[in-house]
Amino acid sequence: MCKHVLNAQVAIRAPCCRKWYDCAECHADASDHNLRKTNEMVFACKKCKKVFRKDMSDFDDSDEYCPHCDNHFIIDAKTPQMAIGVEGEDARVNSGLIKDDRVKGAHDPSRSIFGGSDLDHRLG
Repeated sequence: MCKHVLNAQVAIRAPCCRKWYDCAECHADASDHNLRKTNEMVFACKKCKKVFRKDMSDFDDSDEYCPHCDNHFIIDAKTPQMAIGVEGEDARVNSGLIKDDRVKGAHDPSRSIFGGSDLDHRLG
């Protein structure tokens, strides 16, 4: 399963190493060499599991479909999107979620290990 293109409809066989990958980025992640460019690509349809070749130098709209099952494999890619969300109210209205109330009175000298009469008493 491809982590770069979530709705990949075909796998590609890399012409350089003849291994199967879901996309060119998957080849780049797994290989120590660049993907070799070629005019003829070998695909494996993920719907019918059959392999077919396409001439990329003479590629038109009718070539966007698997010749075995008519699966449309040239589609807009869905890629993972980073999303960060905060559960709760808007922080501009109620900042209770982002306040840290654990540090009240942090500058109290009696709570410090580096000062106060208690340290002088132990050393003296």
